[in-house]
Amino acid sequence: MSSLRHFFSATSASAVKRRMKMGKVYYAVLPSKLLGKIFVASTEKGVCRLDFHTSEKKFLKELKKTAAGEIVKSPRMNETALSQLKKYVGGGLKRFDCRLDMQGTPFQRKVWKALIKIPYGRTRSYQDIARAIGHPKAFRAVGNANGSNPVSIIAPCHRVIESNGGLGGYGHGLKFKKRLLAFEKAHRP
Repeated sequence: MSSLRHFFSATSASAVKRRMKMGKVYYAVLPSKLLGKIFVASTEKGVCRLDFHTSEKKFLKELKKTAAGEIVKSPRMNETALSQLKKYVGGGLKRFDCRLDMQGTPFQRKVWKALIKIPYGRTRSYQDIARAIGHPKAFRAVGNANGSNPVSIIAPCHRVIESNGGLGGYGHGLKFKKRLLAFEKAHRP
């Protein structure tokens, strides 16, 4: 099993814009029956944003909030991520290993790293994640960090549920959370 290579750095939103101003951000689109259009954006360091079931215009508007540099459509610069996403939505990929360039607070980065460790087709509670990162009472903060995950699917925030078995929330709505959980359960090894 390959390991996921990460690049996480703690910065403010303005610092993220300053850093990204120095380089280009490349984005691409993958059509999918499971999720609709999947948009992925990368810097030279790795995937920085992923979204789905949205329009290109809305995706670019959100991307511009953190990427002050030039934004260029480039499937070639997102080739690895697109290939892995295509395999994932086909039921063949269980773990991503593309490089990531996720910007957030130290707490958010801890949560996102914990998300990546959740096995395909399995779930963990917000409280499980809080314990795993050494903050056992911070389950609500875990939920907030989960909600600000910039690369859903790759860092699988849909796999986090409530301690009582309830679904909790999901930025794309519970319909997609249920769909992703059912899809992974059906394709679990």
